[in-house]
Amino acid sequence: MEDKLDDIVNGLHQKSKTKQAIYRYTKETFDRLKVISQKLVEELTERITKQDAEILIEYRNIGEHEFQIKFSGDLLVFVMHSNIITFPEDYEIMRSEYVEEDFRRRFFGHIMAYNFMADTIKYNRLDDPGYLVGRMLVNIEKHFCIEGVKQLDLPKEKITNIQGNIVNDKNLRLIVESAMIASVNNDLMGQDVSDIERITLKQKLENSQLSKPRKLGFQISPELTH
Repeated sequence: MEDKLDDIVNGLHQKSKTKQAIYRYTKETFDRLKVISQKLVEELTERITKQDAEILIEYRNIGEHEFQIKFSGDLLVFVMHSNIITFPEDYEIMRSEYVEEDFRRRFFGHIMAYNFMADTIKYNRLDDPGYLVGRMLVNIEKHFCIEGVKQLDLPKEKITNIQGNIVNDKNLRLIVESAMIASVNNDLMGQDVSDIERITLKQKLENSQLSKPRKLGFQISPELTH
């Protein structure tokens, strides 16, 4: 009995220690993303205002686990999840030799980037959807990979090769820049006229904007879905 209890205690200790370390590394990564994003916004603002002073780019720190970049009609929302996750055995990343070599590599912190219309937040339109641009997975060795959309247009090795991807400022800036480009190219689609030809008084009273255009959304890369 004692041997089994020792096994349980040791297993819980190792897993807890691993998850705590991954959380710290993910938080460090997220904090670096904040600094890099703020600097990127400053650089873009300086460059754009020389051409068009009416174009505004804004960085907003929302809290410990969220920040936003607002540009034109787009809002890019970065969120760090506080939990550490793993995946089923048949998930692509779990089948790599690198992950299989060490059980600690089976766990990941995760940071998501979502694209919203800026007016969704401005007017508190609770029913408006946001679209996932990408998810960054960070492991015990400060390696990462990106899961996301084709429009993110990152080099393939940045997406699939977690063994070779090290978290550093250069890579983090590339991720933020790519997410902004994908968001800019995510067009706003109007509704079919037949969808708005008739409204109720309730709809009129509850909606400051009766016609509700939607973002086109993104195409998730098939090789990253399971």
